[in-house]
Amino acid sequence: MSTKPNSPPAESWALDGREVDLLHYIYNRPDIKEIRGNPKKVLSAIDTYNIEFSFLMNIGATKGEFITNIIAERKPSVMIELGGYIGYSAILFGDAIRKNGGKQYLSIEKNPEMAAIADRLVELAGLRDYVRIIVGSSSEVLRELITETKEIEAVELIFIDHWQELYRPDLWLLEELDGLKPDKSVLLADNVIVPGTPDYLEWIQATTPEAKREILSRSNFGSLKPNPDLVYDSHVQEFDTHIGHVGLP
Repeated sequence: MSTKPNSPPAESWALDGREVDLLHYIYNRPDIKEIRGNPKKVLSAIDTYNIEFSFLMNIGATKGEFITNIIAERKPSVMIELGGYIGYSAILFGDAIRKNGGKQYLSIEKNPEMAAIADRLVELAGLRDYVRIIVGSSSEVLRELITETKEIEAVELIFIDHWQELYRPDLWLLEELDGLKPDKSVLLADNVIVPGTPDYLEWIQATTPEAKREILSRSNFGSLKPNPDLVYDSHVQEFDTHIGHVGLP
């Protein structure tokens, strides 16, 4: 999934006060009582702000429906998100997790201000029992969830939507931690074409362990321990001018 070609840089779309303004807009709406406890209406209010006031870097309806359909098909007990922003995807997918018998949606967001906004909107949507916003870097939190608290034995479904330069390192970390299981784990990654994550795509689309070892021979992976024997069944899904990637090890 990707942003539109020739779009301005992400920095011009966020973290300039619009996210706090969104909270004021929603809580000052005359229909706030009807919005409270209703995930669909919270998302609709965010969409209205996005259209009428300031653009927000949310997943959007088309790509959102694609992922909620995967949730309905796979029915994961727990889903993880890397990069939560204001909580739009956490509300949309967390509600889908709830409707399909799942237990929890874990949204990892490094920026504490964005995490606080997401937390308030999740609370407003009435999803506190299903959605947990975790403040911290993706690599630190993934290590904690898998190796320290052992909340996650194997990743069932993960949505990667943070900084593009972290996509491959975090994927390699999941491989190192043995968090990805063949026929059990599904990866969903946004923005892989535009702005683009060529190193992530090269790794996940390599079709043999030999091809992956060749990639490692010319890559700097530091202390990470990627698993070249883990080959993914991957494809790119197009949505008009938007493109999405799905990976299944």
